[in-house]
Amino acid sequence: MLNNNSIKFLEKYLNNFSPTGDESVGQKIWIDYIKPNVEKVYTDLYGTAVGIINPNSSKKLVIEAHVDEISWYVNYITDNGLIYVSRNGGIDHQITPSKVVLIHTNNGPIYGVFGWPAIHTRRSSEERSPNIKNIFIDVGASDKKEVKNLGIDVGCLISYPNKFFIMNDKFIVSKALDNKIGGFIIAEVVKMIVKNNIDLKYGLYVVNSVQEEVGLRGAKMIANNIKPNIAIITDVTHDTSTPMIDKKIQGDIKCGFGPVITYAPSIHKKIRELLINTAIDNKMKFQRLVSSYGTGTDTDSFAYSNNGVLCSLISVPLKYMHTSVEMVNKYDIKKSIMLMFETLKSINNNYKEFFY
Repeated sequence: MLNNNSIKFLEKYLNNFSPTGDESVGQKIWIDYIKPNVEKVYTDLYGTAVGIINPNSSKKLVIEAHVDEISWYVNYITDNGLIYVSRNGGIDHQITPSKVVLIHTNNGPIYGVFGWPAIHTRRSSEERSPNIKNIFIDVGASDKKEVKNLGIDVGCLISYPNKFFIMNDKFIVSKALDNKIGGFIIAEVVKMIVKNNIDLKYGLYVVNSVQEEVGLRGAKMIANNIKPNIAIITDVTHDTSTPMIDKKIQGDIKCGFGPVITYAPSIHKKIRELLINTAIDNKMKFQRLVSSYGTGTDTDSFAYSNNGVLCSLISVPLKYMHTSVEMVNKYDIKKSIMLMFETLKSINNNYKEFFY
């Protein structure tokens, strides 16, 4: 757990590109990492990856994260060779000016920049701040033909080339921590189950879903495929200690204070209380969050599938969500892994109480 081998995996996983709708590179890295610790691996039609321990059991428990990351599409190329974009997921247009980008083509990635006029050249109020209509990418081309000769066309995906690093020995900083950190957590949980020789009485399905960022779509498909009895989802949630966030609305959540356990209609009380009691019994710090209209995570898809699934959510506090410098605290990662591992053990020890 957070040893050199696991950190190397996390760095490789984060540094590679897994945009919504084209997650295959990230999935391959993740599958290669979990494969030694599971009995069976498969992917569904759209690329959700599943590793299974005890695949012959009729009782099924899912632990899940999502692999896809937000990105841009090439949407329109002007006659003078500038590129306008469309969102792929909830990517933030306000952070784009002066950002370096990679445009992914069949010829390989092409560098570009989100250009932005100097402050003393912008006159109208519309031009004072970025919006989806006025941000553009410059690849150094003089016209549309030159752009296309580089292999760039409408539909090409665009990412930021920001790389993983560790800040102040406490924070992991990267793009796509939403939610590759969840994929890391469930992979580490599986390693701990194998290392500790836990004899599972149920089938454990380790799921890395696709297309969460555009409507929880991968989770909807795989929930109907697996038909689990229980699902414990892991994702990120907002650190609300940073400026410009209203705690009265968003809750009081802070990095370094442990995993977050959520109250929401899609969260089943039985599994939520098990998480809380497990944390208390193991003297783990944890935080509570209310999400009145749904969690906005794959929990909501699993909970309401197949006539209902016992669901809960473990979240990792995250700073600067949907930017290229997302931040998570190593303490929260470690404790999220331990909380999920100890919860799976508890369910195993009280099998008849949870599988009926």
